[in-house]
Amino acid sequence: MASKTNKPSAGWEERLKRGSLRIGILGMGYVGLPLGLLFAEKGHTVIGYDPDSRRMASLKKGRSPIRHIASSRVASAVKRRKLRATDRAADLAGLDAALICVPTPLTKQREPDLSYVESAARLLAPHATNGMLIVLESTTYPGTTRDVVLPILTAAGRKAGRDFHLAYSPEREDPNNARFSTASIPKLVGGINSASSTMAAALYAQIIGSVVPVASCEVAEAAKLLENIFRSVNIALVNELKMVLDRMGIDVWQVIEAAGTKPFGFMPFYPGPGLGGHCIPIDPFYLTWKAREFELPTKFIELAGEINTAMPYYVLGKCQDALNTKGKGLRRARVLVMGLAYKKDVEDIRESPALKLMELLERGGAVVDYHDPHVPQFEGGHGSPLKPRASAKLSAAALRRYDLVLVATNHTAVDYRLVRRQAALIVDTRRVWKPDFKKVFPA
Repeated sequence: MASKTNKPSAGWEERLKRGSLRIGILGMGYVGLPLGLLFAEKGHTVIGYDPDSRRMASLKKGRSPIRHIASSRVASAVKRRKLRATDRAADLAGLDAALICVPTPLTKQREPDLSYVESAARLLAPHATNGMLIVLESTTYPGTTRDVVLPILTAAGRKAGRDFHLAYSPEREDPNNARFSTASIPKLVGGINSASSTMAAALYAQIIGSVVPVASCEVAEAAKLLENIFRSVNIALVNELKMVLDRMGIDVWQVIEAAGTKPFGFMPFYPGPGLGGHCIPIDPFYLTWKAREFELPTKFIELAGEINTAMPYYVLGKCQDALNTKGKGLRRARVLVMGLAYKKDVEDIRESPALKLMELLERGGAVVDYHDPHVPQFEGGHGSPLKPRASAKLSAAALRRYDLVLVATNHTAVDYRLVRRQAALIVDTRRVWKPDFKKVFPA
């Protein structure tokens, strides 16, 4: 391909330096919104596209739909006309760059669901001209950018390197992490060719402190999967150890603390009631699925998935054991689940183990409520058969009405001293308290 076709449109680099690009972000959730705000704060015009009408309405009014992202940042960007929220595909015309930040869930058969990625690519395809840069951020299996996105963009005769450039840069968001933010987390970038890599690296360098170019989009795709598979496998390991050591009468939290004193060769991971969120419970199976194409098993990944998926059942058993100490059974027991979100101090309930725990408790005949200061209303859905309900109020009188309190997520905003004083029984999956086996039972 001639070198002239491997360059951005005239003035692209100059407009990038001036902070005057028109950047589209498809998907304005936990990944897209922080990126959009950073680009807007650099002076670029950001077109935030999302079919979620409630999310778009919130952004248009200058309100953040995500708790840990300040509404003041959104309001400032909207007021300066640097952030425009839309659910109209026509507004994606004339973009200099576009970032695809859409979900990549699993189907019921635990196979990759790329429908959101494919839909985003089809929305961008008519506008992929004048050297536009398109970057996929959604976590996926190696080969998606080149084998799925690229053919959609070239279907109408457009050519990569001439009409548009294409790269992959995996999101690395950790919502509400006080130590690392979007701007401070190193950004991997891999393009379908060197020109695409160079353009993507230059774009992200405006808002992120460290940009790390890699050899190809496939390397970047695989690196993201490795990051989350590493966590999934190690969490499964410590969850399995928790069950083994519990049978031996050994506190796994004390064991982790002791092992953590070694200054090399050990990294602490912590047990819990199961995996949650949009990454760790899902992403490893993208590689498992892709590996089948090459007739290779992924034993570690699949075993880790089995262990982590089984954890809610282990916790259910601990709830039954705790109730038995008071001569009670699960049927007709009143249970309060503390924390519906999948992790501490966020409102995201995707793949939350708390949902599975509530389902199992209700299946066993318990009457179940939940309390979560960040999730005031559960609307149903998320693959759960649970009926909609509101977060229960937390008070001394309310706590005394429950036979058991199950701590599934340890939000900072909860008054745990009140819970400890008033609850009859507690099953603690997050080590909020040291176990005493009279009131507090570890799980």
